[in-house]
Amino acid sequence: MTTVTRSNFADRLRERFGLTTADAYKMVDVIFDEIRESLINGEEVKFAGFGSFKILDKNARMGRNPKTGEAALITARRVATFRPSTEFRDRVANHK
Repeated sequence: MTTVTRSNFADRLRERFGLTTADAYKMVDVIFDEIRESLINGEEVKFAGFGSFKILDKNARMGRNPKTGEAALITARRVATFRPSTEFRDRVANHK
């Protein structure tokens, strides 16, 4: 299995649109920065046919240390979530 990286995205933009390497990296960075800033500001980010990103606020709760079984407090936190669209799920499920 391979991992798609920021560099891969930039290379694909460069090849498809004839951008310079620097411009391709800037474009990738701008897109990711916009997604990140929107989420930080409490906005949901939706891409039609792909999915949506949003922030969930999780309450503090009691958990257990899996090694010792000892009870431990899991602090409240904010987490980014991704929910794929139906179209995305179908395409992944039917890809051979």
